[in-house]
Formats: sequence, structure tokens, C-alpha cells
Amino acid sequence: MQIEVKNLTKKYQDKLALDNISFLLDEPKIYGLLGRNGAGKTTFMEILSGHILATSGEIMIEHENPFDNQRITESICLIKEGNNFKKDLKVKNVLRIYSIFYSTWDHELADKLVEEYNLNPNAKVKTLSKGMESALGIIVGLASKAPITIFDEPYIGLDAAARKKFYEILVEEYELEKRTIIFSTHLIDEVSLLFEEVLIIQDGELVLKEEAEVLRNKTCSVSGTIQEVESFIKDKDIIGKKQLAGMMTAYVYADMKQARLAGLNVEGVPIQELMIYLTENKKGA
Repeated sequence: MQIEVKNLTKKYQDKLALDNISFLLDEPKIYGLLGRNGAGKTTFMEILSGHILATSGEIMIEHENPFDNQRITESICLIKEGNNFKKDLKVKNVLRIYSIFYSTWDHELADKLVEEYNLNPNAKVKTLSKGMESALGIIVGLASKAPITIFDEPYIGLDAAARKKFYEILVEEYELEKRTIIFSTHLIDEVSLLFEEVLIIQDGELVLKEEAEVLRNKTCSVSGTIQEVESFIKDKDIIGKKQLAGMMTAYVYADMKQARLAGLNVEGVPIQELMIYLTENKKGA
């Protein structure tokens, strides 16, 4: 399902959560939605899910606004960090309710995941540990098979082994049936290899939208004297640069082999480091 974001702005009194952002997600992919706390990620996901209205601008899904639009919201599943389910419901009731709401619901997958995460179907949500409640959210998100599935820090309380299992099942299910998956996380190094495209938001602004493969293969840091680095980057797309005591480091889109042939020190830039750099300097790429 195509997602078109047009001049999207959201204000909370005097706080600008989203500042006139525009972009297009036009095909099923696993998207990494990254940024620091308070950057505007959760606000964006809530508008996309039809939970809240924008102050101005709009999000259009297949040319329709998701707010108060059941046909569209039946195609979207948002799993947040917590408080996804009413506390007095039993696990089996939660799964039953979501299976009715989503026509794409996969009963077999839900049952498999309940067993995988050792959830008691008769346990009430309020009796679940934080990790078990997160596991329930993961089950709903995956089993919904919603064409747009959004995970906002979905694994709070899960240990490393449980998170790894989630990533494996997420990829397996995605390969079986492509859908748009938007994944917001602070554990970027842990999941960055899953991403097909990366979006970074800072202070309500979109500072980067790029194919993950491009970032992995074409983004590098080059270091040397100011003259050497400036000479190398003069015809390159520059993400940013810094200098100290006659030396310079630049983050650029460039061929690493060419940079080494130019006598520069060259390193790849992990997506997590790139996010940190861009959000520290608030520079777009």
C-alpha cells in the first residue's frame, strides 16, 4: 500500500512534534524509522495509524486519509512500546478480538507464537511480565498480516534470545508474504541488517531517507589533512564534515577504494553512527 506524506505538521500547544515533512513509501519493504527520543517518530506513527489528526498537511494511504477510515485502518497494525491491550482481557481474548478485526489474521502463526513465547492463553494481560506483554504485542503484529505493520520499540522486557527469535520470524514471514513493515528502535546495531530503507527524523524534520544498501556500501568516513580531504570530496555528496588541528574527517557518499587510493583513512559508517551524527548536527543527506 502506497503511503504519501505531504507537508505533515503536528503541534502540541507550543511544541512542534513534526515540522512540514514530506516523503513517499511506495512499495512493501522493511523500513527503519530512527531518531532520538522526542524526535517525532511516535507522533508520525500515530497519525499514520489514524489514531490522531495532523495539525496541517496529511498522510494518504492509497489516496485516502486513515483517520476515521475503517477500510484503511483495517490494513494497519500499530504495536507500541506498551499499553497495547486492556489489562483485564485474557491473552486468548486479545487474540480473538484482533483475529476478528484483521481479515488477514493468521491463526496458525498466532498459535505457533503463543507456544514459542510460552504464553498462557488464560492469563490476564495485567498479570503478564513486561516481556510477556511485549511478546503478546509481537504475536499480534506478526499474526495480523496487516499490509502496513508498525512496531514501535516492541520488545521492551524481552531478553536477547527472545528478541533474536522475533527478528528471525519477522524476516521469515516477510519473505513469505511481503508487506510494509515500519520498525522504530533504539537497538539499531541489532536490527540494522533487516532494514531495506532507512528514515531518520530529528526535531520533527526528516534528515535522511535512503536505501539501506546504499548506506552500507556507499557511505564512508574519510580522514586526512584538510587539503587531502577537501580535494577528495569536492565532487561528492557530503553528509557532513569536521576538522581539528589541520585534520579533517568527512562523511560522504563515495567509493571506499577510491578514497584509499587517494591516501585517506577510510571506514564504513554503521547506520547507528550515521544516525547519531545526523541527529547531533541536524544535517540532512
